[in-house]
Formats: sequence, structure tokens, C-alpha cells
Amino acid sequence: MHFVRAGHGAPPLLFVHGFACTHADWRSQVDFFSKTKEVVACDLRGHGETPGRPHECSIAHYGGDVAALVNHLELNGCILVGHSMGTRVVLEANRLLSAHDPERVGGIVLIDGSRSGSGDPDAAEAAAHAAIEKVGYPAFAEHLFRQMFFTPSADADAIVARALKQSGEFGPLLWPSMARWDAQYMDAALAAVRAPLLAIQSTTRDAQMRRSPLKAGQSSPYLDLIRSSVPGARIAVVADTGHFTQIEAADEVNRLIAEFTRR
Repeated sequence: MHFVRAGHGAPPLLFVHGFACTHADWRSQVDFFSKTKEVVACDLRGHGETPGRPHECSIAHYGGDVAALVNHLELNGCILVGHSMGTRVVLEANRLLSAHDPERVGGIVLIDGSRSGSGDPDAAEAAAHAAIEKVGYPAFAEHLFRQMFFTPSADADAIVARALKQSGEFGPLLWPSMARWDAQYMDAALAAVRAPLLAIQSTTRDAQMRRSPLKAGQSSPYLDLIRSSVPGARIAVVADTGHFTQIEAADEVNRLIAEFTRR
């Protein structure tokens, strides 16, 4: 498992990227927090510099890998930070870690998470497969990533190109399995949270999976789920920003995480 590690100081922070992304998406956070904290950012299986066979790319495997990394590096009181798909991964890692050592996880930060499936897990997975098969994976992935950005930019083009290049093999399997995890395990993973939790949200999706930016003071079904599942969860909306909040509003995300770690 490829990862970068920098800095010294407690609590340590571990950053987990999203679907078809890499540890490089956390560059602004690694640079900022490594001045005062121990910081780790990893590549999940099949992503970046970590190898992984398509059938091994799942939230269950990713959560186990991240939990193993936390234990291997002895990151006590670690703040787990996940973006997009990574929000599921850190919730799964927390479930595994807290079951054996409640002191391992000191806090959880979810950045622009979502829920892609609910109800019957088989139906959720089948619907995701059908959405991909309807247009083919390349067109599906292109649309998925293009709508994550509301302002065209070179960064947006680079992220879309990277996603299409690296996810061709695992994407058609990982996306439906993620929808299945959402339906089957997300509620239990949220119920297992005992550490303080911060949700930083910038977008929401409707029933047709169309993404739109949140406004200040606005909520969403996903944020309502967080509030009802994790008593005391802190919610912060970063308004008028695309899905890659940690890149598009890096200073604000860094400020919110820094405040969370102090508290």
C-alpha cells in the first residue's frame, strides 16, 4: 500500500481519497498540517501507486487496508479524514478499529460524502450496474466526474482525465459494490461511530444523481442522515463549491479541520 508520511505531532491525521482518485488530492492538507502534526495520505488498492485486482476493490477491503495501516504505523488517537468514496472507507476503518481498540480513532472527518444506495442491497447494486451498462463505463465515468465541477478549470480537466485513465478496469465493479455497501452497511457504520465527527459538505445529489452546490444554511438528505445517526456531529457547509472541496476551498477545509482537532 503506497502512502506518504510527513510531520510530527498529535493527533495524527490520515487522509483517504475518493473513487478513481489518489493521495495527491490531499496535497494542500499534507503541506498545511505536516507543519504541526503527523500526516499520512494513502493510495487505495487499484489507485495511484497501490496495485489491486478489480475484484479486490471494495469498501470492505479498503476499510480493512486503512485500519491495518493505522495499526502498522501505530497512529494512536488518529483523525480519519475521507473524501467522497473515502468517507465510506474511513467509516468502515473506524468500525474495525474501534471494535478492538477504542483509543485508535480520535475523530472522523467526512468531506462531501453521499449515499448512492439504500433499501435492498441487491437492487442498489443492480441499479448501479444498469446505469453503467446503459451508456458504457467511459461515458458514465466522464459524466460522473464532469458534474463534480461547476467551474471549468485545468485542475478539473486533469482530475477527469486521471479518473478515466486509471478506473477503466476496476470502476465497473467498484461503483456498484459501493452502492451495495451504502445500502447494506452505511447505517451500521454510522451507528458504530463513538469518536467526534465533522462533516464538511459542499454539494448534494438528487434522486437522479444530479449534483448541485449547497448554499449556506442548507441541508441535504445525507447531512440529515449524519445528524440522526451520530449525535453531536458537527456540520459545516462550504457554499458554492464543487465536489473536490479540499482542492477548491483548501484554506477553508484546512481551517475547519484544524478547529476540529483543537476541540
